Amino acid sequence: MSMSKPVMIAVPKETQGGETRVALVNATAEKFIKLGCSVAIQTTAGAPSLIRDDMYKNVTVYQTAQELYRNADVVIKVSPPTDEEVDNMKEGAVLISLLYPHTRPSILKKLCDKKITSFALEMIPRTISRAQSMDVLSTQATVVGYKAVLIAANTSKIFFPMLATAAGTMRPARVLVIGAGVAGLQAIATAKRLGARVEAYDVRRETKEEVESLGAKFVQAATTMKSDGGYARELGDEEKKQQQAVLEQHIAESDFIITTAGIPGKKAPKIISKAMVKMMKPGSVIVDAMAEMGGNCELTKVGEEVVHHGVVIIGAKNLASSLTVNASDMFAKNAFNFVSPMISNGELNIDWLDQVIAACAVTHTGKIINDNLKNLGE
Repeated sequence: MSMSKPVMIAVPKETQGGETRVALVNATAEKFIKLGCSVAIQTTAGAPSLIRDDMYKNVTVYQTAQELYRNADVVIKVSPPTDEEVDNMKEGAVLISLLYPHTRPSILKKLCDKKITSFALEMIPRTISRAQSMDVLSTQATVVGYKAVLIAANTSKIFFPMLATAAGTMRPARVLVIGAGVAGLQAIATAKRLGARVEAYDVRRETKEEVESLGAKFVQAATTMKSDGGYARELGDEEKKQQQAVLEQHIAESDFIITTAGIPGKKAPKIISKAMVKMMKPGSVIVDAMAEMGGNCELTKVGEEVVHHGVVIIGAKNLASSLTVNASDMFAKNAFNFVSPMISNGELNIDWLDQVIAACAVTHTGKIINDNLKNLGE
C-alpha cells in the first residue's frame, strides 16, 4: 500500500465575467474521493450553479484562490486561466480546462515557465469512442444550440409556429441553422419543437442524414467535404464563393438564422456578409453562437445586439452559462471521465501513450508538447 499523500483535486471559483459554471458538483466530488483523492474547492465556487459550500461532502473549502492554488496538485476549471491564476499555481501542477491557446498564445509561455502540465478539454478527439463521455464541447454545445433558438424566439416580432386565428392563418417562421454539429442539431430540434420551418446548412455532406432525421431540410452544399476528426475544416477561396452562392437565397428568405459553424484551433469562418444581411427582411434575427470565436456574421459584435437595415444580429456570449445547473453538471461529469483514468489508488499516473491524453496535452515539463500548437510558442 502506498504511503504517499493522495493527489489533491482542486476547483477554483471562475473569474471570467459572466461565467457561472463550476467544474465540480457533489456527485463528481464523491467519485474523486472514492478513487482515494483529496478534493478542495474555493468558497462559493458553486454558488452561481446553486451549489452551496455545505452541499459538497468531505471536501476542503479554501477561502481564497491563492490558498487553493498553493495546495492543488490538479486544478480543474471551466474557463481558460488568467495570467494571475497561472502565477498562483504551484510549479509542476496539472491544469485541466478549456484553454483555447490560439486566442491567447501568451498563456503557453506562462504555463511553460511554471512547468505546468496542461490539458485542453476542447481538444478531446471525437473520433475515439471512449472519449465521447469526456467531450465537453458536445455537452456544452447542447446548451448553446437550445438557448440560441430561445433567444431568437424571445427577440422575434413574429410567431414561430403556424397558428390558425380569427384573423386568419399565421405562417410558420423560417429558420436557417448554419453548422450541423452538436449545437446546430440541438438548434434544429429546438426550432422544430417551437413549430418553425427549419433548414440547415453544413459543408460536411455526412451531416445530411442527421439534419433530415430531425425534420429539417438539408441545404445542399456546392462543395463536398469530409470532416476532419468529426469537425469541419477551413474552406479554400473558391469553396467560399460556392458556399456564398448557395446560401444567399436561403439567407434572404429566412426569418431567423442560428450560426454555429466553427473550426477547431481557428477563428470562426465568416459566412454571412454585410451584403447578405442587407438582403434579409426587416425584423429578421441572427443569433451568432460563434461570436466569441470571431463570429460567423461579418457584423457580429461579442455580447452586443447590432441592428443593420432592420435586421437584429445578436453576438451571443457564453450561452452555456445561461443554463448553469445542467451545464455544470455535464461539464463536471465530462471532466471526471477525463481525469479518473489518470488516478490509481489516490495517486496521479498519466499514461502518455493514451491516445486521448496525447491528443489534448498542451504543455509538460516546461515545453509545448502538442505538435499543432508549437508554432504558437515561437
